[in-house]
Amino acid sequence: MTDKQYQQFCAYLYQETGMAFPEAKRYYIERRVADRMAATALPSFAAYFTHLRSHASVELAPFINAFTVNETYFYREDYQLHCLTNDLLRRRIALKPMHQSLRLWSLPCSTGEEPYSIAIWLLENWDEVDHHDIEILGCDIDTQVLQAARAGVYGKRALMRLSEAVIAKYFERLDEERWRIIPDIRDSVAFSTANVINSNETQPYGRFDVIFCRNMLIYFDEASRRIAAENLYESLLPGGYLCLGHAESMSRISALFEVCRYDDAIVYQRPVEERHD
Repeated sequence: MTDKQYQQFCAYLYQETGMAFPEAKRYYIERRVADRMAATALPSFAAYFTHLRSHASVELAPFINAFTVNETYFYREDYQLHCLTNDLLRRRIALKPMHQSLRLWSLPCSTGEEPYSIAIWLLENWDEVDHHDIEILGCDIDTQVLQAARAGVYGKRALMRLSEAVIAKYFERLDEERWRIIPDIRDSVAFSTANVINSNETQPYGRFDVIFCRNMLIYFDEASRRIAAENLYESLLPGGYLCLGHAESMSRISALFEVCRYDDAIVYQRPVEERHD
């Protein structure tokens, strides 16, 4: 891949995903391109790039899948789950009409550990869970991880933060290395595709009470972060909350959100009363 080809490729990747890759990531990029060239039996980068753009309906999804990072496990950054049940849900219920669903969104959801963690956490730690209609949606740009999420099969590392009692209660052991989450939990979470920098893909899901969007914005440049922030803002109900990863700060990205500091976590809120500047 020549310097010019690398720049063209990174521009295309940025356009489709919002992910920005500097020159220092060139080896990472070239390895994954080589994998896709081998999978499509194309002899050169130029041939593959032409194929990618002219057959996007077929190749775009596996192309994007090759560049996503899916590092996750159950109860990751669980201080935000504490915050969810100690503060966020109570405050959201106070603002909502009676009997209106509580809507929670995990984006990107990877192989499902995060949205399933939310479901299990609510059952284990929120006394009011049976008194509310709760919708949990997991979305990702990577179609392969969504298939894995729907299957709900996990290894030891994914379950390392869970107690033996929780594993026994919510998982079926398949063999020495794998467990499948029980059908009741699998059925409680819906999965679908969405690209956070494309409002045409986020808007159809409506608005949510709480969005978990953790450890994704670190892969974006400043412009993509601003677009993502605007789309996340529009995807929240007034007074809804956004939870980011521990290394991310919305305060450095957008002034749309209010910073909320609770005992367990710092989160970002769409104002209850909208400003009209």
